[in-house]
Amino acid sequence: MNAPTLQAILQPSLAALPLIKKWVSFASVSRDSNLPIIEWTRELLEGQGIECHLSYDDTSLKANLWATLPAHDGECKVGGLVLSGHTDVVPVDGQPWVTDPFDAQIIGDKLYGRGVTDMKSYGATALMMVPELLKRKLKRPLHLAFSYDEEIGCIGVHRLIADMQVRGYKPAGCIVGEPTGMQVVIAHKGKHGYKTSVRGHEAHSSLTPLGVNAVEIACEFVTHLKGMHRALAKDGPFDAVYDVPHTTIHTGVIAGGTALNIIPRDCDVTWEIRHHHLNSPDDLFAQAKAFADSLLPAMQKVAPDTGITHVRTSMLPGFATDSDSDIAKLCFTCAGTDASQGAGKVSFGTEASLFHNAGVPTIVCGPGHIAQAHQPNEWVTLEQLAWCERFMRKLADEICVS
Repeated sequence: MNAPTLQAILQPSLAALPLIKKWVSFASVSRDSNLPIIEWTRELLEGQGIECHLSYDDTSLKANLWATLPAHDGECKVGGLVLSGHTDVVPVDGQPWVTDPFDAQIIGDKLYGRGVTDMKSYGATALMMVPELLKRKLKRPLHLAFSYDEEIGCIGVHRLIADMQVRGYKPAGCIVGEPTGMQVVIAHKGKHGYKTSVRGHEAHSSLTPLGVNAVEIACEFVTHLKGMHRALAKDGPFDAVYDVPHTTIHTGVIAGGTALNIIPRDCDVTWEIRHHHLNSPDDLFAQAKAFADSLLPAMQKVAPDTGITHVRTSMLPGFATDSDSDIAKLCFTCAGTDASQGAGKVSFGTEASLFHNAGVPTIVCGPGHIAQAHQPNEWVTLEQLAWCERFMRKLADEICVS
């Protein structure tokens, strides 16, 4: 027998690794169907005698999966926990990957692949625990919730939660396994996305006084947004527990113009507000709109049919769970940390707010870090995966009869 390599000696034993690799092998990019990973997972669970329910999108090309491990007394619907995660991942197009993004590989002390951090490792680790949970018998039911289209606006989980409620499930808590470095996160910011459209007036570029340049107007608006962001960064209000302690305003896309010698008629600006509880997104939007309105008189003096319109394109609420809540205390215990060390708050959004607002106290806690998410050569350390397995095994100790 060959002697083990130093790399093998240093790597932690990871029982979930085969399942993580299998889940990563499904190229479940949000623009495509997630049915292959959902159907494979359903077959795996039903093979262990677990009832699964799928809720489909309107095209029937995507689905959420809800699976219930009943309590030892047969209770399926009241109390217990949800372990929740999404099955979709962001695209890899144009990114300089060194490895095959859908073939998870260990290099050194890291596992590389699309979704190893965001967030297939958590879901696969939960699946790894199913045989043990069934053998040890649960005090209360445990639900696995795997959704579609989280990466494009937490779309699928709306239907999953509505279906959960219609079917009479009333879990007592939820753990969403987004990457937090296995720290217990009790809150995240809300997000409002907007599309601001400037309608200018075309003219030959040599006759600029006769036109209204939509791109230039849009740039004035973006400059104002940046000024609002700078004021928030300088003056707050601040919540120091957040990784970014102030509300942020960000411009993501600007699109306008057709040719250099044509004064552009149209320009769209896509932007967002990520806010904590100390700021009102509606008030900040009102400030931005007031500035846009101040530009209208000069525009319409040249061409009366010009204007600026705004559409809110997305909204994800924030959430906050009490650090003394039962679900928080359970997660501190399982993570091997305690509230005295401080619970975390993060700036990125998750499905946690939707479970929370549906009356299910929720915590975010999962392996990896958001800084590695969505990147080329996405990775998670083996230590983080081992920590996640320890978390799950400690959870079993807390929620099982034996």
